[in-house]
Amino acid sequence: MDENGFPLLGQGGDERDGQILLKNANLIHSATILRYTTVTMLPILREPNPTLRQPSAPFDLQTLLQPETQTWLDELTETMQVADGIGIAAPQTGTNKRVIIVQTGEGPKAFMNPKFFSASLRKVESEEGCLSVPGVYGIVKRHKSVKVKAVDREGKKIMLKADGLEAIIFQHEIDHLDGVLFIDKVERYTHPSRL
Repeated sequence: MDENGFPLLGQGGDERDGQILLKNANLIHSATILRYTTVTMLPILREPNPTLRQPSAPFDLQTLLQPETQTWLDELTETMQVADGIGIAAPQTGTNKRVIIVQTGEGPKAFMNPKFFSASLRKVESEEGCLSVPGVYGIVKRHKSVKVKAVDREGKKIMLKADGLEAIIFQHEIDHLDGVLFIDKVERYTHPSRL
């Protein structure tokens, strides 16, 4: 047993005791995270909210490094993650600025004023859904790969190539910045089968 009365793994506790210890450790770890997290989940707007249909204004890069802007980017990211999303655009939370969060292979990343400068001729079909249109899924045809220019959260200009799912996420989220939802591009609905 440790000083808190928990059995130590490999020191006389059986496998069940170890599972209890791990569950308690996870609870303690979760409580610690919650205690130190000050990020707020933002409300997610749903169709037919008119804000979703308005084109977004460029993001003012002069404000990017301000603490309140960095906190807002954290909140946007947290909102996407808590809602089990793989991308989110600022207009979905009521801020019509050209900012998106994309779940990349390296984790979620923020992109300010993103725009395409190249796209593959080849397109692929994939099933899409949207945090702003919950419970609705459909097949959308998009470019297989795209090249994007943007500014990262540290204020650096970046250019990147996205393929596969990442390319689809960028196209879906940049559509949001132009007031376009995936339901405007659906070729056929998969769930529900009809709207």
